Amino acid sequence: MEQETDERLTAIEMKLAYMEDFVNQIQNVAVEQAKTIDRLQKDIKLMSEKIHEMSNAVEGDIPNRKPPHY
Repeated sequence: MEQETDERLTAIEMKLAYMEDFVNQIQNVAVEQAKTIDRLQKDIKLMSEKIHEMSNAVEGDIPNRKPPHY
């Protein structure tokens, strides 16, 4: 009976060790994804600002943005 309990306890400890490793791997992936998302958000902001600047520069060359029928 005691041997069976020891075997079950060992099996549970092994499963727990695998689960802890798996959780750590998932956490590392989540951290990397968060870094990637932050970088992409910064890139999008910079591109948006650049597009806005370019749009303003082009609009400055156009004397009247509205079509003549307005």
